[in-house]
Amino acid sequence: MSRQQEEERSPAAMDAARRRLRVVSGHFRPHADATGAALDANPTAGEYAHAQGYGVVLPEKLQTGKWNVYRSSRSPLRLVNRFPGTPDIGTLHENFVYAVETFTDCRYLGTRVSTDGTVGDYKWMTYGEASTNRTAIGSGLIYHGIPEGARIGLYFINRPEWIIVDHACAAYSYVSVPLYDTLGPDAVQFIVNHATVEAIFCVPQTLSTLLSFVTQMPCVHLIVVVGGDDANTPPSTETTGVKIITYSRLQSEGKMSSQTYRPPRPEDVATICYTSGTTGTPKGAVLSHENLIANVAGSSLGIKFYPSDVYISYLPLAHIYERANQIALLHYGVAIGFYQGDNLKLMDDLAALRPTVFASVPRLYNRIYSAITNAVKESGGLKERLFRTAYNAKRQAIINGRNPSPMWDKLVFNKIKARLGGRVRLMTSGASPLSADVMEFLRICFGGDVLEGYGMTETSCVITTMDFGDKLIGHVGSPNPSCEVKLVDVPEMNYTSEDQPYPRGEICVRGPSIFCGYYKDEVQTRDVIDDDGWLHTGDIGLWLPGGRLKIIDRKKNIFKLAQGEYIAPEKIENVYAKCKFIAQCFVYGDSFNSFLVAIVAVEPDVLKAWAASQGIQNEDLRQLCADPRAKAAVLADMDSIGKEAQLRGFEFAKAVSLVPEPFTVENGLLTPTFKVKRPQAKAYFAKELADMYAQLREAESARQKL
Repeated sequence: MSRQQEEERSPAAMDAARRRLRVVSGHFRPHADATGAALDANPTAGEYAHAQGYGVVLPEKLQTGKWNVYRSSRSPLRLVNRFPGTPDIGTLHENFVYAVETFTDCRYLGTRVSTDGTVGDYKWMTYGEASTNRTAIGSGLIYHGIPEGARIGLYFINRPEWIIVDHACAAYSYVSVPLYDTLGPDAVQFIVNHATVEAIFCVPQTLSTLLSFVTQMPCVHLIVVVGGDDANTPPSTETTGVKIITYSRLQSEGKMSSQTYRPPRPEDVATICYTSGTTGTPKGAVLSHENLIANVAGSSLGIKFYPSDVYISYLPLAHIYERANQIALLHYGVAIGFYQGDNLKLMDDLAALRPTVFASVPRLYNRIYSAITNAVKESGGLKERLFRTAYNAKRQAIINGRNPSPMWDKLVFNKIKARLGGRVRLMTSGASPLSADVMEFLRICFGGDVLEGYGMTETSCVITTMDFGDKLIGHVGSPNPSCEVKLVDVPEMNYTSEDQPYPRGEICVRGPSIFCGYYKDEVQTRDVIDDDGWLHTGDIGLWLPGGRLKIIDRKKNIFKLAQGEYIAPEKIENVYAKCKFIAQCFVYGDSFNSFLVAIVAVEPDVLKAWAASQGIQNEDLRQLCADPRAKAAVLADMDSIGKEAQLRGFEFAKAVSLVPEPFTVENGLLTPTFKVKRPQAKAYFAKELADMYAQLREAESARQKL
């Protein structure tokens, strides 16, 4: 739709929205809540709304009378687009200015890595110091002729400079474009050219990659090396016209030629986040300042942070999950410490920082779960019985709404809490589904609040999140107050909003946090946003009582088996992820076969320990993976896990092939967000898949003869 058409349509749309608001507003009364944000229904409101605890149901269109749109009960009449206490904040720049004025001398960005590369205690930059550095970097970009509105690439992992550059972009109306450090050269080159990036911030490790194809990126005029020194920085080349300077030099030049801010408007583009799909080239999700502020402001009604909080930043800043966390933490003056940059040293960083807030993904939580449960089993005897007793006692207390005895923490769980530094009060999970038993395990062992959320880049992060005090697990919570959610029928998968006992369908989202569209791609934008402004996520959900959303399937990546049953492999892979032998899993099937098979990248230590316990000799891991006894043991454990999760018969893998090498971004089997690239995995493991199906057919033929 053109801008002119939008402007012509806007007044009519606004009038309709006001009418709807007046009608629905008349059927609510203030709730007896200290915040004044939540509302209850009047006795006459039944025709228009239905309160469900955490969510409120409204009709999408008054004339149809169909109750199908869910909003947060914290703000059912108005979708939140600003922080309630600071409604003047409409951009990332204004959010940073507010934080600097409020928390000037408080700790903000911390790192353990010194300029000489040594690792020690955390050293901190205050909010005020960060502001000074932000001004210098933005002024330095102007000094080098980078025009307002230019795209600025960030090609390095989490460190304080990433945040400073992002703040500089917001203050001087530049558009930040994160470049995954694991995307690979081809994708980086594509993004830089597609977004016409004019300046790139990198580190010495990624500089060499950029220089290898810099001649194929004519839009780039400036490369800034973070952590480099002038002596070892390659000279600028006249042939390419690209200037190469260090971050410290840019900062000095900016300080000497300080420029006034060029504040953006709320509707201006803040960032273009490229999402790497499992097929095709990356898509650039365009997010405005108001998109990001709305999402974080909505979440702030439920999740509170404090200046006394400490957070560890290790999740990729190129992903929206960590990006949104940073915006929220900034607003509340939280101290943010960065990891060293090595995942293998994360536990050491946690011990040094001792965070109070820990955000992670199921992949890491599953590893924590497996490591602790395996250690308990191996301890045996009295230690194992003590853990089981403590776990069950604490679990029953939580279920019954009682405070567990502190004795169990002293005897058992404080040692487990110490693994994350010992002070974590809040743990969050996102990016993919977290199994209910792992969620329960985290709540019991770590003692604080554990909240799972659901979101995507195209919604500026959070769509739904669990509410504090909600004891029910196995769902992703109620709608973010900045958006409304509905389920749309998917008849080919037999999901409808009329299903009983729970409505089911494709999850669709609408509100001020919905992205502006895919950069230079109107076709794909129209594919996901319909004429009424609803974003179609491609995920299948159902509504549980209380207005809680549960993710149950995926509209994409489904396939049909020969007998006509639809399969959602990602759901099954998430179940098998709890198998102790499995590091990663790829479940495969097609319409020519009636069974599923699986490729399993094994956990080396677990499989070797099992082999030793069975007296099985092997020369190396590859030989052990090929051993039929190992395959049988892994498949048996998968079957046990599948039965616990109540998989249907046709959802069980009937054969398994074990591989010693993990799925990685480098070997082309994973996206940078660690999702399996299914077409590539199918091609990569073509022989293994064919062999498994051949063996299954032979076994089936033999049974028929008998």
